[in-house]
Amino acid sequence: MAKIPVAMQMYTLREDCSKDFIGTLKAVAKIGYAGVELAGMYGVAPKELGKILDDLGLKRAGGHWGVEPLEKEFDKTVEDVKALGSSFVTIPGLPGSYTEDAEAWKRTAALLSGIGQKLLKEGIQLSYHNHNHEFKLFGGKHGLDILYENSDPKALHAEIDTYWVQYAGVDPATYMKKVANRLSLVHIKDMADDDMKSFAEIGNGILDWDAIFAVAKEAGSKWLIVEQDSCKRPPLESAKISFENLKTMGAV
Repeated sequence: MAKIPVAMQMYTLREDCSKDFIGTLKAVAKIGYAGVELAGMYGVAPKELGKILDDLGLKRAGGHWGVEPLEKEFDKTVEDVKALGSSFVTIPGLPGSYTEDAEAWKRTAALLSGIGQKLLKEGIQLSYHNHNHEFKLFGGKHGLDILYENSDPKALHAEIDTYWVQYAGVDPATYMKKVANRLSLVHIKDMADDDMKSFAEIGNGILDWDAIFAVAKEAGSKWLIVEQDSCKRPPLESAKISFENLKTMGAV
């Protein structure tokens, strides 16, 4: 079975990007990442950025867009995504009013299904990225379960964030199996073995990567996306450590 390509979530490198976005993209390509998932374009026009990514040999694992642009500026969002040469859009989280109770989750499921169906007609796949709060229980069910049980599995996929699932007290590989029919993207993020549950480079923490990678392969995931919300060393150094550890694991 072919290996799943590995991308860098550029939020990890946001401080570097704010100083030198293009230089940071060059550094990511030099490390060896196959692609990037964007979290902002730092003033670079989508079409121009698409050309830069092509020149660097970086493919697109999509980008994070808020739900508001998708609701209120759908055509503009689609135009930007296509100009980037991307086929993935991921919602990185939702305002509280969308998730405050079970009924809100059901309304959100219907909303995102509708947006996702419109995006599919444009050749774009919509996903939702979780944190830990989506595992709050409503009538014995996690909010995230309500979202996926009440939405179109083709129109709304899951970008499972392994760290936040673990943080919520749920086994990441087990949860990934629950949504395997919609697991296009996986945020691979490790947790340090400390009282703070600190973020760690991939392979330097406690997550069971063999199990996680096995489920991702079985599910036919399109991208593994490295993200580290905060780093104890320069972020580009952390990005390189994660990539080198993934090579040692045989994941790239």
